[in-house]
Amino acid sequence: MTKTIKFSIDADGIATLVIDVPDHSMNVLNRECIEDLDSLVDKVIADDKIKGAIITSGKDSGFVAGADISLINELIQLAKKEDAATTFENQFTLNALFRKIETCGKPFAAAVNGLTLGGGFELALCCHYRICADDPFIKIGFPEVMLGILPGAGGTQRLPRLAGFMVALQYMTTGKNMSPQEAKAFGIFQELAPRGKLLEAAKKWLMESPDPVAPWDKKGFRYPGGGGAMHPKAVQTMIGAAAMAQDKTFHNYPAVEAILSCVYEGSIVPFDTGIRIESKYFTKLLLGPEPGNMVRTLFINKQAAEKGMARPEGVPEMNTKKLGMLGAGMMGAGIAYVSARAGIDVVLFDRTMEEAEKGKDYSRKLVEKGIKRKKTTKEKGAALLARIHPTDSYDDLKGCDLIIEAVFEDPKIKAGVIKKTEAVIPKDCFFASNTSTLPITGLAENSQRPEQFIGVHFFSPVDKMMLVEIILGKKTGDEVLAKALDYVRQIRKIPIVVNDSRGFYTTRCFSTYVQEGVAMVKEGVKPALIENAAKMAGMPVGPLAIGDEVSIELMYNIQKSTKAGEGKNYKPHPADEVAKLFVEKLGRLGRKNGKGFYDYPEGGKKHLWPGLAEHFPVSKTQPTLDEVQKRLLYRQAIEVTRCLEEGVLRDVPSADVGSIFGWGFAPFSGGVLSYIDTVGAKAFVTEAERLAKTYGERFSPPKGLKKMAEAGETYYPA
Repeated sequence: MTKTIKFSIDADGIATLVIDVPDHSMNVLNRECIEDLDSLVDKVIADDKIKGAIITSGKDSGFVAGADISLINELIQLAKKEDAATTFENQFTLNALFRKIETCGKPFAAAVNGLTLGGGFELALCCHYRICADDPFIKIGFPEVMLGILPGAGGTQRLPRLAGFMVALQYMTTGKNMSPQEAKAFGIFQELAPRGKLLEAAKKWLMESPDPVAPWDKKGFRYPGGGGAMHPKAVQTMIGAAAMAQDKTFHNYPAVEAILSCVYEGSIVPFDTGIRIESKYFTKLLLGPEPGNMVRTLFINKQAAEKGMARPEGVPEMNTKKLGMLGAGMMGAGIAYVSARAGIDVVLFDRTMEEAEKGKDYSRKLVEKGIKRKKTTKEKGAALLARIHPTDSYDDLKGCDLIIEAVFEDPKIKAGVIKKTEAVIPKDCFFASNTSTLPITGLAENSQRPEQFIGVHFFSPVDKMMLVEIILGKKTGDEVLAKALDYVRQIRKIPIVVNDSRGFYTTRCFSTYVQEGVAMVKEGVKPALIENAAKMAGMPVGPLAIGDEVSIELMYNIQKSTKAGEGKNYKPHPADEVAKLFVEKLGRLGRKNGKGFYDYPEGGKKHLWPGLAEHFPVSKTQPTLDEVQKRLLYRQAIEVTRCLEEGVLRDVPSADVGSIFGWGFAPFSGGVLSYIDTVGAKAFVTEAERLAKTYGERFSPPKGLKKMAEAGETYYPA
C-alpha cells in the first residue's frame, strides 16, 4: 500500500488506483505521488492477472488539481543550478511515466470526478478511455501558461491530436477552463456519467471493449481538422493563432509562443519525438526569469497572504456574521455583494432609502447575470439577495460586528458618519474605512476606540478585483487586524497589510503610472504612443484610459487634498496643471461624464480626444518606444522602493502581490520588486539616475536601493 494511492484488484482482474494525497485538500502530483503512481503502473504491467486499470480520486474536491506548486518551484530552482541537459532530464520524468501508461499494452481508464487541471488533465489524457462526472460546474483545463510555463507532460501533444489545433490552442494559450460537456463535444472525453456511476462505467468499458492503443499510435492517424506543416487548414490556424497571441501578449509571455511551437512542430513528427520537443521548450522556459517570478508571486506569495501570514498570533478566529456597510455607492454596493455572496448578513446604509435600494440593485443585476450565465442558481441568488438589508437608519446597525464605511472622500463627512455609527454599535464592534487616500490615523481620531479602527481598501469593481489592502493606523490593535484578515479570507480575497501613509501603498504607487502618462501628454508625446507603449510593456490598460476610468475629477480632488495636507512639503507634479485644466475649464471629468482623455460616443467605441493636440501640441521629435515604457515602469518601481524604505510596506512579497493584483503591474514580471531583480539593481539604478537627470527628481532611486546595487544584492535572495 502506498501513501498517496490506494490500490486494489477485484475478482475480474480490474485494478483500481484511487489517488488520495494526505494532508492536501485537493490531489496534487507531488514527488511522492508520482513515485507511487510509477510503482503501481509497473505492478499493473507485471501482473498477468490484471486485465486493466482504473485511475480515479478519493477526494470529493476533484480528480487532480495539477502538479504541486512546490514541485514546480523545485524544478525552477534546480534549473538555475543545473545545465540545460540535466534540467531536461529532471522535467521529462513525468512525460516518460505517462507515455509508459499509454504504451504498456494494458488498457487504462480515467474516472474523473471533479476539478482536473494541468498535470491531472495530462494524466487523464494518457489513459485510453476517459469518463467524467456529468456536472457542468467541473473545471477542466491547462492553467500552466499563467505560471509562465506550458503543459509539460504531453499536454501540448495529446490535446491537439484529440480536439484539433484550434480548440487545443484556445485553451492552452489562455489557461481557460472547459466543462465536461465541452470536453466530450470536442472528443476529449468519450463518456459522461453520474458521479456515483463513474467506476461502474469505467469497468464496463474495460470488460467489454478495451482498446489499449492511443489513436496517434495507430497507422493512418490524422489530426482532427488537419495537422502538419502543409495542411491548408492547419497552416491557416497557426497563422491566425500567432497573430492573436502577439495581439494579446506583445511577446511578453514566452510560454504562449512555446506552446504554439510545441503544437506546430509536434504535428510534423512522431508522437515520441513530439513529447521530447515539448520538454525541450519546457526546459527553455524554466531557464528564463518569467516562471520563477510568476510562480513565486502569483502562487507561493499569494497563497501565503491568503492563509494569513500577517495575522497576529494568539488572537482567536473572528468570522464576520453581520456587516454594516456605510455608503451604497459603487464601492459600498460591491462590498455588500461579495459579503452576502460569502454568507454574511449585510446592513446596507445610505442617506435615503432610495439610495440604499439602488445599492442593492447592483447585487440584483450581478445575480441575474450569474443565473443567465449558469454560474449560479435562482435559489442561491435569492438567498444572496435576502442577506442584504437596505436602510437609511443608523439604528439598524446595532447588531453588527464589523462596520465598513465607503462614503464620500471628505474627512468632515467621514468624521460625522464615524461618530453617528459609534453611538449605536456594540462596544466590541470593529470599524474599517474603505478610503483610498486619507490617512487612517487621522480618521481614527474621530473614533472613541482608535485601537478598533483600521483601513480596509477595496478596488473597483469589487466583485472582480481580488486584492484588499489593509492599513494599520498608529493606534490600530492586533484584534482588529485579525478581524480584518479573517473577513477578507471569508470573502475569498487576497489581503496585504501595510502601514499608514497618505495614499497608503497601492494608490500612492499606482497614481505615479497615470501621472507619468499625463506628464508626457503635457510634453507633447503622442497620446497613442503612450497608451500603446504601456500595453506593450505589460500593463493591462494605458495610463490615460485608466485615468478616465478612475476619474480625472477624483485625481484632481486627491491632488488638492494632498496639497492641503502636506502644505509647504508638497512637490508639484507636471500632471497637476493638466488635471486642473480638464476639471476647472474643460469640464472633462473622465468616463463618468463621457469625456476625458478619451471621447465616449453613444453606441460607438471610445477614442482618444482629438482636442488633446490643441491644448498640448505634439512635438516634432518623439521619444522611442523603449523610453516611454521605461518612464512608465521605472516611475512605479521607484515609488514602490520608497514605500518599502519608508516602512509603508512591511515586507517584499506584499509589494509584488499588491502591484499585480492591485493595479495590474505587468504580471509576467512577478511584480515591481521582482522586475527590479530581473533587470538587476545596478543596471536599474544607473538607468533611474539617467531618467532623473532628464525628467526630474521623481525618478531618483532611494538610498537603500543604491546600497543594494553597490552590494550586488537582490530583493529575493537566491
